[in-house]
Amino acid sequence: MMNKSDKIFVAGHKGLVGQAILKLLISKGYTNISVRTRSELDLTDTNGVYKFYKEERPNIVIDAAAKVGGIIANNQYRADFIWQNLMIQNNVIWGAHLHDVKHLVFLGSSCIYPKHCSQPMKEEYLLSGPLEETNRSYAIAKIAGLELVDALRRQYDRKYFSVMPTNLYGPGDNYHPDNSHVIPGLIQRFVKAQSENSKSVAIWGSGEPLREFLYSDDCADAILFLLERLEDPTLNKHLKMYSFVNIGSGEEISVLDLARLIAKTAQYSGEIQKDTSKPDGTPRKLLDSSLLKQMGWAPKVSLKDGLSLVIHQVENLLPNNASQGS
Repeated sequence: MMNKSDKIFVAGHKGLVGQAILKLLISKGYTNISVRTRSELDLTDTNGVYKFYKEERPNIVIDAAAKVGGIIANNQYRADFIWQNLMIQNNVIWGAHLHDVKHLVFLGSSCIYPKHCSQPMKEEYLLSGPLEETNRSYAIAKIAGLELVDALRRQYDRKYFSVMPTNLYGPGDNYHPDNSHVIPGLIQRFVKAQSENSKSVAIWGSGEPLREFLYSDDCADAILFLLERLEDPTLNKHLKMYSFVNIGSGEEISVLDLARLIAKTAQYSGEIQKDTSKPDGTPRKLLDSSLLKQMGWAPKVSLKDGLSLVIHQVENLLPNNASQGS
């Protein structure tokens, strides 16, 4: 069981999920939280990470650190994505084991599942088919992290586990015009188009792929929900079989309908065009999150409400940020 005084290291606290986790821990009264910026601790530096563990001695590690990006970035910088993510997670996970960290949770990604996976995607479908080509390097790195966590559970009886979140969005997201994920990428385009009175906005691909989305605060809530219930028999039975837990909303939407919803929320009334020269990615990605549902957890923020929150927070900043990044 977690105690409010446990020392908790949140790796990647500046990222989308890391920010949400840190905020939630503080709001729930956890008083002994350790964080480091990239300039303070390079997680690809093995000696530096091990020195940190030796000095800080955390009881719990939440590994939300990763090099992330959208379809274009994953495809163009394959070597960077696989090397950096392997180094980060190997150092954080193995370092936790070497320094006897009691509990660890590793954040993976739903891209670990095969491109043409049966839907909704159950934990048992891992490695049942070929991966989506454009993000294969990133996915393989995440699968390796998941396997390392599972191996430590089996060989050393570590109380470590992984979570596989669906597509996430929320405050503090990356709004780079080329390297962002689908929701922040669409938001920055539609908000900029609305401010500049543009007649049309192009979305990547056919608009037909189906996607599931979860607000980052809900993802953080699910992670802490699991950490606080590590003795739950239902959870332990599941982890003995799979070592990881899917985290999703259970609802999906086409990319085109998502674009329409964002356009409406951003008060953009121009034309939505399809740039079919850009890749679609995986045709459908819906997680089976039945374990969390069975345990009594459910997301609190709907997609419509979440988009309103995010757009309201960034609408005065995105036009300038977008022009600087292009």
